[in-house]
Amino acid sequence: MSGIRALPVVSDRVLWDQAAAGDSEAFAQLYDRHARAIYNFLHRRTGSWSDAEDLTSAVFLQAWRRRADVVLDRDSALPWLLRTADYTVRNEWRSKLRYRRALAAAHLIHSEVEDPADDVARRLDDDSRIRAVQASLKRLPRQEREIVELCVWAGLDQAAAAVALDVPIGTVKSRLSRARKHLRELDLETQA
Repeated sequence: MSGIRALPVVSDRVLWDQAAAGDSEAFAQLYDRHARAIYNFLHRRTGSWSDAEDLTSAVFLQAWRRRADVVLDRDSALPWLLRTADYTVRNEWRSKLRYRRALAAAHLIHSEVEDPADDVARRLDDDSRIRAVQASLKRLPRQEREIVELCVWAGLDQAAAAVALDVPIGTVKSRLSRARKHLRELDLETQA
């Protein structure tokens, strides 16, 4: 046991630079480090494990495609990946909305048809709790909701959230404070 040495941990920035130079093994290490955090973030945003899996793949595909263009300004790639995940889920929502509107305009949708995957997801306690939290979060202004999603759900510190949102850290602090106040007020409303 004494002859075994721990390998030094390579920073995300070094791995990203190696991936940008074409090293797919370095990119695989980045994936292994951050895929679960990205998946969890997307699952909380969508409330669907299957959508979260698909979107996680899309985030890392985008990261692979843009690896040579993006320069990390921190040692962690997680803030950039979370920002990309946020953009990806928003684009997905807009795409689904356009699709539904097109079907409705063509009178192809007469009533809502429930997806069997949604039925399975509803049976899971975690999904129902996520929906309840999402309902509360939807009542927050978008900027406060983003801060809660990054700092509370994704576990980023305030500095990393500032990088992910491309805003000063003071802005993150004030938005987080307002979000906490609004969530307390919403909790009191639902208890009354």
